Amino acid sequence: MNTRTHDVDDELIQAAAHVARTRCRGDNHTMAAAARARDGRIVTAVNAYHFTGGPCAELVLIGAAAAQGAYELDTIVAVGDRERGVVPPCGRCRQVLLDYFPALGVIVGEGDRLRTVAITDLLPESYVWADHQLDAEE
Repeated sequence: MNTRTHDVDDELIQAAAHVARTRCRGDNHTMAAAARARDGRIVTAVNAYHFTGGPCAELVLIGAAAAQGAYELDTIVAVGDRERGVVPPCGRCRQVLLDYFPALGVIVGEGDRLRTVAITDLLPESYVWADHQLDAEE
């Protein structure tokens, strides 16, 4: 496992925590995510819970980032409402994040054990969608 412990982005965690505290209301929005774009910008989002399987904050963030022209993300973190702290991405989010950003760092852990790990470490032996697409030239 290629765990990187020296480069936890505290500003990113604070941004997600702020959104979780100020924007998550009731059962519809319970998680916030923040990501740092390659150009240094921070993009934030909240989940859109719905009984049919509404998207997690990390997935909403991918769309929000694209809407702002941020197509390359370096690091992402999710934080729960009610001061729950950093929450690791679910399996679906891990797969989507890997497919969109194979070099992405993900902040996980709690307290003094917060660390940034590669998305590939969170989804070992993974299926990479892009690796299985037919080449348009063929």
